[in-house]
Amino acid sequence: MSSIDPHPQRNTIRLQLRQSMVLRDLPAAAWAELDPQLEIADFGKGDLLVHQGHSAMEQFFILDGILKRVVSDPKGKEMILRFAAETDMDTSYAAWRLHTPMPYSIVAVTKVRVAKLSMQQWVSFLNQHTDIKAHFEYEVMSLMSEVMAHTITLHLLDAPGRLSRFKRKHPELLARIPKKELASYLNLTPETLSRLKQKSR
Repeated sequence: MSSIDPHPQRNTIRLQLRQSMVLRDLPAAAWAELDPQLEIADFGKGDLLVHQGHSAMEQFFILDGILKRVVSDPKGKEMILRFAAETDMDTSYAAWRLHTPMPYSIVAVTKVRVAKLSMQQWVSFLNQHTDIKAHFEYEVMSLMSEVMAHTITLHLLDAPGRLSRFKRKHPELLARIPKKELASYLNLTPETLSRLKQKSR
């Protein structure tokens, strides 16, 4: 891990951060305050960034690659709640506010680079910038709504309908997510997913 300033790709990283859905409208003074607090971290495919049930919580801004939120039962069965890629973010904010352990894990689907900071640092920053906090909390609620809509979709739509909805909502991710991961997200077998993709061509 490295802070931004000494990083050899610091100029590119700062440009990527300014495209973030949460950070793109930050005024210069807020950037100057946040920039030194951010750490740049690289993760390999399958690496855990945050563990379900743990109390260590962080805020992530995705620079490259794809993350997933996933919940696991005691037997190891997993359910993928959402995917997130460049310009998006993932967060432990709701658990932090509710004073509960993390209800899900955040895992790298591909090689991933993020800018991150502890939830304590992020909340402290938000509390000094109420307009940014309001925008961020709106995005968090949108993410929660997205997860709820996906869960409902699994029950209400048939297999072709679930794939069609994903293609409509996330066309930019369709070719980037490994087949096994996407099949799991849509509650399909990889073979069924392949068959449905061929039919829809």
